[in-house]
Amino acid sequence: MEGGPKKATPGKATILALGKAFPHQLVMQDFLVDEYFKNTNCNNPVLKEKLVRLCNTTTVKTRYVVMSEEILKKYPELATEGLPTVSQRLEICNKAVTHMAIEASRACIKNWGRPISDITHLVYVSSSEARLPGGDLHLAKGLGLRPETQRVMLYFMGCSGGVAGLRVAKDIAENNPGSRVLLATSETTIIGFRPPNADRPYDLVGVALFGDGAGAVIVGSDPDPAIERPLFELHTAIQHFLPETENIIDGRLTEEGIRLKLARELPQIIEDNVEGFCSKLMGTVGYSEKEYNRLFWAVHPGGPAILNRVEKRLDLSSKKLGASRRALADYGNASSNTIFYVLEYLLEERLKMKEEKEEPEWGLILAFGPGVTFEGILARSLAV
Repeated sequence: MEGGPKKATPGKATILALGKAFPHQLVMQDFLVDEYFKNTNCNNPVLKEKLVRLCNTTTVKTRYVVMSEEILKKYPELATEGLPTVSQRLEICNKAVTHMAIEASRACIKNWGRPISDITHLVYVSSSEARLPGGDLHLAKGLGLRPETQRVMLYFMGCSGGVAGLRVAKDIAENNPGSRVLLATSETTIIGFRPPNADRPYDLVGVALFGDGAGAVIVGSDPDPAIERPLFELHTAIQHFLPETENIIDGRLTEEGIRLKLARELPQIIEDNVEGFCSKLMGTVGYSEKEYNRLFWAVHPGGPAILNRVEKRLDLSSKKLGASRRALADYGNASSNTIFYVLEYLLEERLKMKEEKEEPEWGLILAFGPGVTFEGILARSLAV
């Protein structure tokens, strides 16, 4: 199945360009603990030591965040336990996610090479804002999209939102010949920022792991060979939720922002179910369930434990999740955006692999989100 011409299958959706953007505040993991406890006026040595351990285990090295000393000076209540701050948080988040989404989309459109007026549809994904009209309209206005651009908005899908957005964009592209779909994701952790609390030790996982940013892709079928350079063909997309697991990833919008709790069982649940899920996708092009190492892998890096469990269950070689681990180290878990950072790194790695003549043609794009929901796409590499 390797080799063969790198031409898109007629009528199948393809990723035509990628783009990304970040806030200006860069956080070095080595300095995060002291800054976080300073900014939240907390002197609990037990919690501080716990956060140090978590930071050492996440494998994250750097992240970008919207939160800054300037924001905390303007809104000191964000670092105070028990105050109703959802209005202040949304005031910051709504503006920030739109700004980042515009920047990522512009970068993507520039890489695509066609005029912005050729965009026919917009899919917007975020778990970091809430307003009417939604972020899709604010993004369309900020970019100057045509008023007749058809919009779809996916809210609060968490870490699986990026791949869910690809699935929706694929359906739109394949059912609307000639269409070009802009998919944009944008996230910020300010919606859930809070001071450390001994009654909520799981909050520290988010402090050690999550980052902010935006991602964008252009999706369309039947690429114009004179202008467009398809990167991946989106062959088959599926979604599956696991019954009775809706409390494993539990997020609640409260007067103090979003409260997110991740159950310890999450990595084990993913490990127990990932093999059957992948086999469904692989079977559509004739791969057996034991041929995992013949594929390339773009897995949302929810955390090192999840990547380790997937690698172990599928018996993947150590390099197969290299793009996911690299994205986690450089950007943290940036929720729905992260899969696009993984795809960018995967393209870089595949250029090196091409020189070594070890380039798989087929691969899987995977993410796991609230539900617990599995999102997966069987993809074919078209990049040259």
